[in-house]
Amino acid sequence: MNFPIVGPAVSRVDGRKKVTGTATYSAEWARPRLAYAYMVLSTIARGRVIAIDRSDALRQDGVITILGPQNAPKVDGTSQNPNDRYLTVLQDDLVRHDRQPVALVIADTFEHAKYAASLVRVEYAAETPRTRFSHGEHYKPKDIKGEPPDTTRGDADAAFAAAPVRVDNVYTTPIEHHNPMEPHATIAEWDGERLTIYDANQGVWVARDRIARVFGIPPANVRVITKFLGGAFGSKGSMWSHTVLAAMAAKAIGRPVQLSVWRPQMFGSVGYRPGTSQRVALGADRDGKLATQIHEVVSQTSTFDEFVEPSGAITTMLYASPALRVTHLLTRLDYATPTYMRAPGESSGSFALESAMDELAYATKLDPLELRLRNYADMDPTKNLPFSSKSLRECYRVGAEAIGWSERISQIGSMRDGPDVIGMGMATAAYPTNRSKASATATLNRDGTASVRSGGVDVGTGAYTTFTMIAAETLGLPLERVDFDLGDTVYPEAPVAGGSQLTASVGSAVKLASLDALAKLKTLAAADARSPLYGIDVAALDVANGRLVHGASSRSEAFEAILARSGGQVRGSWEAAPGVEKNEYSMHAFGAQFAIVRVDLDLGTVRLVKQIGAFAAGRIVNAKTARSQYLGGMVMGIGMALLEETRPDARTGRFMNANLSEYLVPVHADVGAMDALIVPEDDSHVNEIGVKGIGEIGIVGAAAAIANAVYHATGTRIRHLPITPAKVLGLAEAAPELQS
Repeated sequence: MNFPIVGPAVSRVDGRKKVTGTATYSAEWARPRLAYAYMVLSTIARGRVIAIDRSDALRQDGVITILGPQNAPKVDGTSQNPNDRYLTVLQDDLVRHDRQPVALVIADTFEHAKYAASLVRVEYAAETPRTRFSHGEHYKPKDIKGEPPDTTRGDADAAFAAAPVRVDNVYTTPIEHHNPMEPHATIAEWDGERLTIYDANQGVWVARDRIARVFGIPPANVRVITKFLGGAFGSKGSMWSHTVLAAMAAKAIGRPVQLSVWRPQMFGSVGYRPGTSQRVALGADRDGKLATQIHEVVSQTSTFDEFVEPSGAITTMLYASPALRVTHLLTRLDYATPTYMRAPGESSGSFALESAMDELAYATKLDPLELRLRNYADMDPTKNLPFSSKSLRECYRVGAEAIGWSERISQIGSMRDGPDVIGMGMATAAYPTNRSKASATATLNRDGTASVRSGGVDVGTGAYTTFTMIAAETLGLPLERVDFDLGDTVYPEAPVAGGSQLTASVGSAVKLASLDALAKLKTLAAADARSPLYGIDVAALDVANGRLVHGASSRSEAFEAILARSGGQVRGSWEAAPGVEKNEYSMHAFGAQFAIVRVDLDLGTVRLVKQIGAFAAGRIVNAKTARSQYLGGMVMGIGMALLEETRPDARTGRFMNANLSEYLVPVHADVGAMDALIVPEDDSHVNEIGVKGIGEIGIVGAAAAIANAVYHATGTRIRHLPITPAKVLGLAEAAPELQS
């Protein structure tokens, strides 16, 4: 059964639980004899732990024990597959980065544990950390998620040398931390050799398998539960040290242990967006037609693990040009391992590419939107494949109309409002359509309700609602008669809720499992002489409002009646997986970002007046939560453009603003008039339900659109994020220390 291209605006089915406080988050499960752990973190970025003095801490009320490298249970925290992160879990005395766990205090209350942790004295042998790109040796990673790190077509350098119009600059993005509303938290409970983990993570099945490897126990002995998340943005997509430490503590004391990561500790071992330095060189003819694109990316990783920020990926497919070279290099620095952060690669890469395209527009004296249309790619220029669908031209049109682009005066600084100067900028957005293997079950119950299950996780984006809608639509039931549950490894296997893949993956499985249940129900009815549908070809049966219906004869029967005679319920199940479509089509969601800014030329302050995003991402199951996702990404784009920057001390490798008073994120006053426009799109190739992921694309291009608007207003090109008053006034032009 097909969904409408734009689905209805349905309120969250889990919304009442959230607003009444009955939604149980990972730190809130009530377990008997629950103890609390608190991490002691390193105050150096590189060196060794020489001694740990626990004496004062152990004398405090409620303290049960304190774990360190000498007495911690032995586990395997090494990276055993490309998706693992190396875990710093008290297995040796090496300090590899700032805020690394070096001890763990366990007490009867959180307050006792936290206070005792402040009394633990750690002696270090500190070494000089490598903190700048110039300190580390650049090297080429083997691959990026199984794909080559470099992409070429034609002779990019020769084409650049011959191009009559050229732009060639370096753009940098700083370290950024995710900082979701809910910090990371874990409750671990052992029952013999069986372990139950209540964990704030984006993928319970991935967490289950990693925990099993770490402790050397069968995966079947591990159960992971994540019913609700208060945001993640990629930070909860990997297994981190605190989860293992909680399980180690629970094993050591023989009772359940909760470990909540305190806000300043979120700047330690739970990932971040890595800093990047990106050279983008574009060569074009005088009419703006691209001859070549060169995108050279250097990003940071840790000294003990590897993560690649694929910032050049967007350049390989977005614009048509006969020549292209995209490269990725890494440099090892004494920071923790980076990880995925909303639109990894595309967010940072689009800032560089779309800023360079804006520079090319001014160099060719073209409207920035017209330049992009002249270089529109009707096919993926690198893969040489057709797009499964591409409505980018319509996104440009709709977005430009909504922002009033036709009223833009091209001359820099020519649009004013009183003492302030007004700027308008735009950028293109794109994000790949991903999908992984996923399973689901759908059970039709005797009372006419349905119970649908899958082991995916709702990171707060509305997955409970979306999957309920898919099941209800397929089964022909009202929403209130479908009970969908997720977030538990007792349910069928599902992938991580990341990479904008969950709806495409689990949604396809939910639809197919529901169809499987219906097929079994139809067979029961057609074979039952007591049914009014007896003898009817099952292919001629449809569903409507909880009944099987034969339209040709007007005969029908309620689900309840069929099941009452047949034993009570039928269950459908399905494992949905990608097919050959990835080899036949290039699959991406597309969008266009537009921004209007107001700049005070005396103070250098930038205020966002209006922001419009227009996005095409296949069929939209729930327009209400989809629009919310787009808007959330756009707000994060404001943070990326104007505010967010984790600032390390280049001498010590320590982060200096590890709190929400100095690590700035957008608040209401930072967000001007904003709208996300859904461009209808039909795509029959991407998956069984025709959807593309939408969680990431809202941030892609947002920072570039704002930076381009600032240039239009002031003539000052900001190539190093974030955009600060000092940079607008020309008082801070150099790249940040990390990239120097």
